[in-house]
Amino acid sequence: MEAPFSMNDLAYAENFLAQDDAQTALPLLLDLRDAAEAFIDTSCTPTEDTQYFSFGSTFERLAYRRVEGDPRTLVNVTVPFDRLYADLSFAYVRLNEHTLARDALMQAVRWNPMRCAYRLDLAELFRFLGDTKEWASLSHSVVERASNARDAARAYANLGLLFLDEENLAAASACARRACELDDTCRTATMLRERLDRDYPEHAEISDEQAFAELEQQGVPATPNAEIAVCMLMCATDAARAGNEQEATRLTIAARDLIGADASRALIQLIRESDAELASEHREEGRHAEA
Repeated sequence: MEAPFSMNDLAYAENFLAQDDAQTALPLLLDLRDAAEAFIDTSCTPTEDTQYFSFGSTFERLAYRRVEGDPRTLVNVTVPFDRLYADLSFAYVRLNEHTLARDALMQAVRWNPMRCAYRLDLAELFRFLGDTKEWASLSHSVVERASNARDAARAYANLGLLFLDEENLAAASACARRACELDDTCRTATMLRERLDRDYPEHAEISDEQAFAELEQQGVPATPNAEIAVCMLMCATDAARAGNEQEATRLTIAARDLIGADASRALIQLIRESDAELASEHREEGRHAEA
């Protein structure tokens, strides 16, 4: 079945958003949404065995499989429904329609649950609408799924603000330390650190061990998810084998920035050893077959 819209159609509407003309962009995006939803109703009906997504890369698909443990067949659609709904949400925000923006962005997350920028923006919409619990829940979900240091830092900083409001100084300080370590340009992390320094200067006396132990006690991982880094490094290896050195380098750097250079090197070594072991087993099986 023919795709419900083209990338040119979407880019045309996005051009008006880039010019801060949401009034013109919105009806264009709504037409694309209507076409998309008609297509989804007829061609993307999920079943017990199959689910449809609009992942933007092999990495996102692999990461979803490993993190979510979804056993169903994952079918990637040919058009970026997630991007359409994210654009629609942005247009609604510009027009101060925050509830409609939230609902649209929820659909963006549904179509690409691994794009953490959607989750973080959705968290802010929930917070704006007075739902702090959902803001915190979405921020927590990003810690488990973030594939870049920027998103992970923002998520930790959000949770740090929550812990600070709850007067859990150790957990708030842990979040501030991790967020600033991941991205020292994160505005939310800077705001968190400034509040801690101004209102609770004693937080500096809390040891890293104590701070991060308290964070774990609150159910928040003290570091981003290493499984995500494993997926990036596996995809980097595949990209290098295919001759795409630029993509391999990008993914390797992203993994390093997320979990640190030492952990990244250790994972690369494990992947190489695993690949070598698998290749050796295949050669052995080939020799037995020839015999």
